[in-house]
Amino acid sequence: MSIVSFIFATIKKSDYMSPDSEYTETHENKIYATLDKLGVAYQSLHHPAIMTMEEGAEIAQKLGCTSCKSLFLTNKQQEYFMLLLPANKKLKTKELAGQIGSSHLSFASEKAMENLLCTFPGAVSILGLIYDKENKVQLLIDKEILESTYIGCHPCVNTCSLKIRLEDILKILLPKISHQNFNIVEL
Repeated sequence: MSIVSFIFATIKKSDYMSPDSEYTETHENKIYATLDKLGVAYQSLHHPAIMTMEEGAEIAQKLGCTSCKSLFLTNKQQEYFMLLLPANKKLKTKELAGQIGSSHLSFASEKAMENLLCTFPGAVSILGLIYDKENKVQLLIDKEILESTYIGCHPCVNTCSLKIRLEDILKILLPKISHQNFNIVEL
């Protein structure tokens, strides 16, 4: 079965929470609940776990949104950064480090990812910033992403992708979770 042959749906709370069952707030469900509470519209596509950027691009095409990758980075000072860039762009760590005035950048550990964003490799997403209550993660957005109307992102799991209006993320979600200050980079 093709990864994009799964049902395309708009998720409502009733889709993931039975009205007569006790609500158990998992990381994924907290993402949905937060988006619902803020009135941020989204569409979802459930699929097998995405393991490659090509699979992610196929999902984004099906959803009708920009395929972007979210990278979780750190420097020697243990400052953390989430970088959103187009899926087809390569990360140039030296160039990025220079733009943000940082020393050497590398991928952050899985433990830091789990502790700060409540996610795991392959499921990093701008939505994970909902869990960064102490603002330890600085958001970096590649200039090209800002040209998008909709972006695709995971709800902290790599078996579902959401299509969300970028303007809603920037103007509604990020201010409500105290991440409205982000840096624009050009890679």
